[in-house]
Amino acid sequence: MIEEFNEFRISNDAVNDEIELRLRMNEEGYLFFRKLQDPDLLLNLRQDMLNVINNGGWLNRRANLMDGIADISQQCTEGDIEYPSVYHEVYKLESFHRAGHWQEVLNIIGKVINGPVLPHPQKIARLWFPQFTQHTTPAHQDFVHFQGSYDTYTCWTPVGDCPRDLGGLAILPGTHKAEIVYDHHFSLGAGGLNVDKEKTKGVWMTTDYEIGDCLIFHSLTLHKALPNITKNKLRISLDNRYQSIENPIAEHQLNPHMASTYPFAWEEVYANWKEKDLQYYWLDKVQKIIPTDKSYIDRGFTEALLLGKKGDSRAVLKLNRIIKLFPNSDEAKLAKEALLD
Repeated sequence: MIEEFNEFRISNDAVNDEIELRLRMNEEGYLFFRKLQDPDLLLNLRQDMLNVINNGGWLNRRANLMDGIADISQQCTEGDIEYPSVYHEVYKLESFHRAGHWQEVLNIIGKVINGPVLPHPQKIARLWFPQFTQHTTPAHQDFVHFQGSYDTYTCWTPVGDCPRDLGGLAILPGTHKAEIVYDHHFSLGAGGLNVDKEKTKGVWMTTDYEIGDCLIFHSLTLHKALPNITKNKLRISLDNRYQSIENPIAEHQLNPHMASTYPFAWEEVYANWKEKDLQYYWLDKVQKIIPTDKSYIDRGFTEALLLGKKGDSRAVLKLNRIIKLFPNSDEAKLAKEALLD
């Protein structure tokens, strides 16, 4: 059965109308813009990222670099022990971090929150292999991952054209309005959590993204990725998060992405940057830091243990990854015991 989607409402007509932007965000939980960001800047960023990815061996070197043709034999994803060898090199790119501070997005977020904006230092790149659909990110709310304040917003930007078969993002409009965090459960995919299917019923929206398009949504809005069903193309996108300077931020959001999984420090990120203006820029801006709530991840791990004991293939994959990554940890011990049952 082929899932059907409606098209996003385009909000370019309201770019300069902060009242209308807030009304649309409050009602629908998202704003979608065509060509809000500079396609030329994104193409430059794409080249920077693909050069690093190519050097890391993830691309077919006989193909045109900018086409992003993957070497399928190198398939891996977040949580795999092989992933940081390339991801960390992408994460060191100064151009990658600067993309989270482009003024056109800051202007929109500023209008939505009606005040000064704090871009989260924890920028995220998603590097998604084709023919790897079991790892497609399922329906979830971003709040469980970055926490802090409900009124935090994600800007999802494809780094290149992203038609549906490449695996863009889809939104279930209005799901933020209940102002609750749904129960999340173990899953594969980025973040490793999803919500029950009954919460995902409704008319989902997506589009064929073009370079320069971006999707901005509330932390409680349900969203998911579409599977990358292309034959051989790597999907590259950015997740940048924003909030009011006045709102609290969770402590883990001040670290590099996945630093708890793959130890990585800002000193390593900044080592070869030409400019210093964005290094530790948040230190004099953040007003309140709160502890990270680990209950969401802990619950997912507990469920993976239970499913792994029953032979669930997804859970077995997850537990084996933990054993490889943290062989001497308490989690690895529990994972081994679950797989032996």
